Order: sequence, then structure tokens, then C-alpha cells
Amino acid sequence: SSLPSEMDAAGPVKDLAGFLIRHHSDQLRSIILSPDPRLHYPLHVDFAELMDGNPPLAHLLFSQPTEYLQLFHQAANWAQKIISGDFKGWDNAIVKQFVHVRINVSGSPLECPETFPSIGRIRVKHRGILLTLKGTVIRSGAIKMIEGERDYLCRKCKHRFTVYPELETRSTISPPSSCPSQGSKICEGTNFQLIENSIICHDYQEIKIQESTQVLGVGAIPRSIPIILKDDLVDIVKAGDDVIVTGILTAKWSSDLKDVRCDLDPVLIANSVRRTNELKSDIDIPDDVIMKFKQFWLDFKDNPLKGRNAILRGVCPQVFGLFTVKLAVALTLIGGVQHVDGSGTKVRGESHFLLVGDPGTGKSQFLKFAAKLSNRSVITTGLGSTSAGLTVTAVKDGGEWMLEAGALVLADGGLCCIDEFDSMREHDRATIHEAMEQQTISIAKAGLVTTVSTRTIVFGATNPKGHYDPGQSLSVNTTLSGPLLSRFDIVLVLLDTKNPEWDAVVSSHILAEAEPERGKCNEDLANIWPLSMLRRYIHYVKGYFKPVLTREAEKVISSYYQLQRRSATQNAARTTVRM
Repeated sequence: SSLPSEMDAAGPVKDLAGFLIRHHSDQLRSIILSPDPRLHYPLHVDFAELMDGNPPLAHLLFSQPTEYLQLFHQAANWAQKIISGDFKGWDNAIVKQFVHVRINVSGSPLECPETFPSIGRIRVKHRGILLTLKGTVIRSGAIKMIEGERDYLCRKCKHRFTVYPELETRSTISPPSSCPSQGSKICEGTNFQLIENSIICHDYQEIKIQESTQVLGVGAIPRSIPIILKDDLVDIVKAGDDVIVTGILTAKWSSDLKDVRCDLDPVLIANSVRRTNELKSDIDIPDDVIMKFKQFWLDFKDNPLKGRNAILRGVCPQVFGLFTVKLAVALTLIGGVQHVDGSGTKVRGESHFLLVGDPGTGKSQFLKFAAKLSNRSVITTGLGSTSAGLTVTAVKDGGEWMLEAGALVLADGGLCCIDEFDSMREHDRATIHEAMEQQTISIAKAGLVTTVSTRTIVFGATNPKGHYDPGQSLSVNTTLSGPLLSRFDIVLVLLDTKNPEWDAVVSSHILAEAEPERGKCNEDLANIWPLSMLRRYIHYVKGYFKPVLTREAEKVISSYYQLQRRSATQNAARTTVRM
């Protein structure tokens, strides 16, 4: 029915359809051969390709995206009709109604600061152009259904027209004041009839992204902006993901509450969404680096412990000595192997680590360094975190409750560092119990009952209560409860002993760090490994290396455990079956 109107479609639609057929015929074919005609399909177009193929069109798409994305939508349908001529005899070749062109701006000139601002730098001048933003998802709303368009019929002159919702007025559809027909004589009809079955609905989800804290200036607070996802974009990101969103900036009237000034809030209507935290972990390791790692271990084949010590020299190099702590940090970050037995019970593979130490023994240095090494990390301190901030908060958003992810959920699959562990309140500490052992958090608040997974390494640092007394047990010295202590796999105690020779060595090491010529960094792996190499190495070992215990090792572990159980009178909390 709609072919003739498209046959005399404007020039741009033909150009766009030609471009799509030339460059994206494979994607179009797979869309035509997909079985379900009611689904929404994405068609990914690179902006850089469009720049090469048709520069004026690319400029128009950038400067007037609202019209041209609509034209792209028509062009995709048109290109499908042309290509579907190849599939004449096929039963399952259907031209799909809902194909959305998704623009990917990576590698194109649109990555300049003018069109890729940080979220806090969005101004009025960015309105109505193709804009790209980058940030972390802090809230993902529920998926709703909204009306996309309605057809009305003028009762006076029988003119049929389509009305689209206005985002500014919270997506309501209102018929126009007078008939919009452009016939020979102007129809002034004000009486319209809604045509049955002409309403098209869309999936709709609002998320909120916040700029990442690495790019902020001094003393700046991270800003956030709501983003509207529709159709095939819904439900592909969750809280805690890093995303790059391309879309059109527009404004929306804020809620019409009594005695509240009504403002226009900026909103980005997304056209394409890319998750970057998957990229971060995948592209880090080129093949030549893997060859370097293998060559490194071949050199130390006869003396593997010497190779291990060479790697550990790069862990937290600003702290002198403390070899055991560096080894524990590296092993904790690499983690263990998760076991799942026949009944589906999981034994966690992540190990947790607690540092207890006198002031000035470098605990926070280790925490900060470990957070840099892990590819997903969250740092909190004990006093500044409540149980809701660590797990999940229920917030009221536009009259309904929804969940916002806390620190442990954001660090899922990574590392959560908690400094000043002892200054947390008692009931806040109890919320970590389940997250550390079962690796889930169960929530039942405000009518939302759910379970969130937290496969997190927990890295704690705490001061002893008063001066550390070696005669007493750990739980007396740290005031941490037994159940919590038994969940930490490694607990190391750093004491500040008064030793003149050690003090002389340490002070000379700290002063030597400040000399400029020590700062030369070299890529040779025989010396200190640079931070980026260590990150790649830890990721590589985590992904590719699955060690298996030998019989001898099992014997050693078993007898050590039995010995600990026998002699552990004062330290009962540490020697449970978990150990």
C-alpha cells in the first residue's frame, strides 16, 4: 500500500537506500530472512563509512538528526524491498516494518570534544545535533510501553494524518487544534476521529549515566543525565556498565508537582549504545605481549620462583620490602578456580584479603595499587558506607520504586576495596557476609524481592584496636566478629617494630624514590614490570590458566588444616571448614 508514496520519495531517501544496499546488504539480507516480522531490528552503520561514501549527507545527518534518522528509517525499508526481489520464491523472506539504523561514531570526526563532551559540559548549543556521551550507568529503570504514533481522520474533509507524541510533555499524544490538510481550500475542521488499530507501541526504558570519576577536574562533582532507550536498545545495559551513547539531546518538562518551579531538563534520546567494559578486558592483550609472557617463563623454566619474584617487584614498587604482602595482593587479584558440583552448589573462586596493621605500615598504598591493577574496582571507606550503599538502595522514581546498585554490585567481577574496615557500624558489616561467601545479595525492600550476584574480591584494611597485642587472638585485637574473620582467606598483620637497621634502609629507599633519574621506565621484563604490563598479565592469567591440585599438594593442605584445627584454641574463628 505504501509503495507508491515511497517510489516518488525524496532524493535523500534514494541516496540513503543506495548507500545501505552498497555497504550493508549482508545485514539487510539477514534481517529479511529473520522469522519474526513484529520484532525491532538494528542496522549498524558506521559514520566514518558514510563520511567517505557521501559527505554532504553525513553532514546533514549530523546537523539535522531528527529528520534524517527518520529518512534513514524509510530508506532501510526501501532497501529491503529492493533486496527482497532476490528472494522471490522464498516463503520466509518478509520485509520487516521496524528496522532502526544505529549510528556508530567510533573512528569518525564526531569523536572531537565539540560533539563528544563530558556530561557536565552539556550546553544549549548541543541541542539538536548528533551527540555522543560516555559514562557509567548508575540506574536502569523498568521497561515500559509507550505509544509511538496514532492516525486521525478529519470528519469534515476525510483527510487522514499521523500524530507523534511529544517528549517535552511526557510523551502524551494530543490531536492538533485544526485539520492539517493542505488541499485546494483550507479545511478548518476541529473534529477528529481516531482510526482503529493504528496505534503503534514501543518498548521504552530510562537509564541514568554519570561521568566517570577519572576524567573529572579538581573538586568537581560528577554530573549525570537521563537517557531514553527505545525498541531494540532496551535491557542491554545494567547498572555498573561503562557505556558510550550516541543520540539527540532534547529537553523535557520536569514533573508538575505543586509549588515546584517547572524547568526543562536535558534528556538524551539514544540512537545507539555501546558497552565499553567488555572492550576494556578483551583488546588489552595483543599476541606479541602473550609471546613476551611465554618467553619470560621459558627463561625462568629451571627456577620458577625467581621469575615469580621478578613479577612481584612491580607490585606496589613504592613500598619497600613486605614481600609476603605483595605476593598476597597478586594472588588475591588473580583469584582461584570456581567449583560447581553435580547438585549445582558453587564453591567460590574469589579469595578475600584483610590487612591488619599499625598506622603508617602502608595499608592504603596496597589498596590503591590493587584497585589500579583490577579492571573493575570500587574503593570505599568504612565510615562513609552504609549497608544500603554497599549493597542495593531502593529509590523512588516518578511514583514507583526501583533499585540502584551499591559498591559491591558495581564491583561485580572485579575488586571492592574497603579501607578503615573497623570503623563500619556493626549491622553494616553484617551485610557483607552473604556477599563474601555465597556471592549474592538478597534484597526484600519496598515491595521488590530479588537476588543480585556479586562475584567480588573483597580487600579490607583495618587498624588494630589500640596497640596490637601478639598474645591475644585476632578477633580481640581487631574487634571484628568471628563469622566475618572466617570469610577472609588471607589475614596479614603488619607490625611497626622499632628496628634501627630496618628504619635506615626504608628511609633511604623512600628518599631514593624521589630522585628524578630513578623514574626511567623500561619495557624490558627482566627489570620492574610497568603497571600496564602487570594489568594485562593478571588478566591473561585469570582467563587462560586453570591450575589443578596434585596429590602431593592435597596431602600437604589436608595435614596443615588438621594441624591448625588441633592447635587453634585462641584463633578458632580462622580455622573453619572454609579455610
